[in-house]
Amino acid sequence: MNTLTINAAQEFATRWINLAQPRLGARPVFCTDEFFAAAERMLDPEPPIFIPGKYDEYGKWMDGWETRRRRDGGYDSCVVKLGLPGIIKGVEIDTTHFTGNYPPAASLYGCYSDGDPDATTHWESLVHSINLQGNSRHYVSVGDGGTWTHVRLNIYPDGGIARLRVYGQVQCDWEKRDREAVYDLCSMENGGRPISWSDAHFGLPQNLLAPGRGANMGDGWETQRRRQPGNDWCIIALGHPGIINEIIIDTAHFKGNYPERCSIKAAFVEGGTDESLITQSMFWPMLLQEQRMQADTVHTFTQDIQNLGPISHVRLNMHPDGGVSRLRLLGTLA
Repeated sequence: MNTLTINAAQEFATRWINLAQPRLGARPVFCTDEFFAAAERMLDPEPPIFIPGKYDEYGKWMDGWETRRRRDGGYDSCVVKLGLPGIIKGVEIDTTHFTGNYPPAASLYGCYSDGDPDATTHWESLVHSINLQGNSRHYVSVGDGGTWTHVRLNIYPDGGIARLRVYGQVQCDWEKRDREAVYDLCSMENGGRPISWSDAHFGLPQNLLAPGRGANMGDGWETQRRRQPGNDWCIIALGHPGIINEIIIDTAHFKGNYPERCSIKAAFVEGGTDESLITQSMFWPMLLQEQRMQADTVHTFTQDIQNLGPISHVRLNMHPDGGVSRLRLLGTLA
């Protein structure tokens, strides 16, 4: 299988949140055609699969969105409501397993709409028409800084897309929030995002911030077995600075590979870059001293949290390595 990178490296695919994932509420709201395969399959978070010999009443079963062959000179499109409004940093258009039935080209548009888009909706071009290859993953950077709630994928003229992933930064309107309420300030639903980490061999840190409990051991942050001194770590930017009064570390499904201990450092950060935080975080004060972990357990801490005042970033340390399913930092806005 080929990997085609356009305009930029695929760094945005690990640095930013996939705004088009169903667990955040993303869903197709309109498509011109889905005769061979439903558009909702295109948003499946799992890698696309191919099952030889599997057919349904419409033809060969394909894991993605696939339209019938167009004969009218037009093109097909699908409108997707993003799970959360956000600034789009890049997109992945994946044609894995589509070989003789992939679209030769595609483009992407965005809009901001309180409801589902209609004929009066104004759309902005985010990705101009690009050539596609079969059985390939196409990563395309997006430079537009607007906030979008929906995207429209156009395929020229027809064919199948295995996966569409839209990576970006969640945008929350904190001015409309209750200033006295308690929020999970590191949740991806509230704009929290991982910035950097020591290792993510088995599972990305984005999973730490996802809603709900982990579905399985793959739905968490897990590092490879550490064979040298030290410990693994992950730096997370909160969605809004706040004062933390409850911490939850969930090791759901991690049984023979949970960390022996966890600790959290924190600080209110002004200036610098994401890269500079790696060095800075080594000297941040402790928000939560090292705590013993147990397998497949929700660990809740309130009494052991240090009073650091408002914080904007945390560094979760796993001693020495292992996996954590979810991290929750409950607190009030600063």
